[in-house]
Amino acid sequence: MSDFVQSLRLWFAPRRIRDEGETPDYRFSLANERTFLAWIRTALALVGGGFAVDQFLPDLRWGVRVGLALSLLAAGVLCALRAVNHWVRCERAMRRGEDLPVSRFPTLLSLAVALVAVVMVVVILFGWTGR
Repeated sequence: MSDFVQSLRLWFAPRRIRDEGETPDYRFSLANERTFLAWIRTALALVGGGFAVDQFLPDLRWGVRVGLALSLLAAGVLCALRAVNHWVRCERAMRRGEDLPVSRFPTLLSLAVALVAVVMVVVILFGWTGR
């Protein structure tokens, strides 16, 4: 079975993680959970931002408003899914005594949020209104 499929199964059956290697120091597992929760908070903020753009900027052109809102919502969805995937990968690595996995996702998420922020600044400065 591929590593991805095993990780995906652990999303829905976290007790199976105990079959991986040895139990790490609880402080490390709890730190991993705190990181997971931070990613979830970020995902919630992105989803909230997407809804806020859609609901509270009605004077923006429809396409601009919907594009910004959907970009933030999509980033929130990806962030939430990545959170659980990262938690599983880190927990497995700690139990196996391996190096923690590296990821480009934080960079991609930062670039996406920065791009949306720049577009919003341009919209505010130039006032793209209308329907």
